[in-house]
Amino acid sequence: MTLLVVIIILALVFDYINGFHDAANSIATIVSTKVLTPFQAVLWAALFNFVAFFIFKDHGVANTIAKTVKESYITLEVILSGLTAAIIWNLITWWFGIPSSSSHTLIGGFAGAAIAHAGFNAINMAPVLQIVAFIFLAPLLGMIMAFIISLWFINSFRKSIWPKLFSTGIIAVVILFLYNALELDPANLKSHYESHAMKVLFHSHNFKLVLVSFIIIVMCIFTLYLSKLNAHRSTIWFKRLQLVSSAAFSVGHGGNDAQKVMGIITVALIAQGSIQDFEQMPVWVPISCYTAIALGTLSGGWKIVKTMGSRITKVTPFEGVAAETAGALTLFITEHLKIPVSTTHTIAGSIMGVGATKRLSAVRWGVTVNLLWAWIITIPISGIMAAIIYYISHIFS
Repeated sequence: MTLLVVIIILALVFDYINGFHDAANSIATIVSTKVLTPFQAVLWAALFNFVAFFIFKDHGVANTIAKTVKESYITLEVILSGLTAAIIWNLITWWFGIPSSSSHTLIGGFAGAAIAHAGFNAINMAPVLQIVAFIFLAPLLGMIMAFIISLWFINSFRKSIWPKLFSTGIIAVVILFLYNALELDPANLKSHYESHAMKVLFHSHNFKLVLVSFIIIVMCIFTLYLSKLNAHRSTIWFKRLQLVSSAAFSVGHGGNDAQKVMGIITVALIAQGSIQDFEQMPVWVPISCYTAIALGTLSGGWKIVKTMGSRITKVTPFEGVAAETAGALTLFITEHLKIPVSTTHTIAGSIMGVGATKRLSAVRWGVTVNLLWAWIITIPISGIMAAIIYYISHIFS
């Protein structure tokens, strides 16, 4: 029981570190565009990190993390070694201002310790390969969406009616797509007539549909008025809209990243025998994880803010809205698909997509290549460190 308590404390410490390590993901653009001061920005991001607790109820990402190692090979020693390695690597990358992925650090540490314990047979390859694939797919998706959103905004500045019709069409297409992608439950629609309407709205899938649709509708309505605004007025409005896009991204960040630690704590409870399966996760687990990541975000991450906010490309309020909106939508989609992705990778890809709309040379590809190398080496380095820690712990045990 003592070891379990230590693991839970370390897991929440990791979640806290994840918050300040990844704070830059949520606040880099809103700080670099001077919409909010750094202190105001971390308060804003931390608030919406915790709001995610009320939105993401299926815990699909947490379940995927739990399944990266086969249950029969999960021990408390494996979990402890993986967590220790993840914390060390996170602190190293934070110290040097490297925007690596806290998510992949945790996954690499967990997998590395399991391999040291029982060999490669301990790994469930299907979820691991899926996670590895999204090291590249998540930033690519963010980049494409940011590129499209940026062009959408640019076209909306024109006097022609066609951009406005385009905006209306986007509303219809996206909502229809989300209706299918988020699996809106017909039984819930029926219950609308049998019980309170709020029960329907706050069903997990339904609420995500409503929230994402709201974000897109706000953007669409906003684009209808862009052609009537001069440069100064449009900048003012984009700064206001950036509060919405930053909040949406912070919700996605909290919903995706807090779940990873929830998965680790839950498998520890299963390994200890406190619960029998993932469905029995106690409510204190998500509450404590969302609280820890929100408190970590409050601590900020100023070294990484500089890299994310200005070194990749120069960001304006208009571009900040496009990048954050693209990042938020990417996180919402991947969370629904139960795929753990890196918020660092996602927002970096989105910022690149925004920069590419100006010209390809606007993106500082040298910095981007360095980031890519940091992303690639995170899982293997975390895994090696966890394996070493596991072996050392057995020598002295």
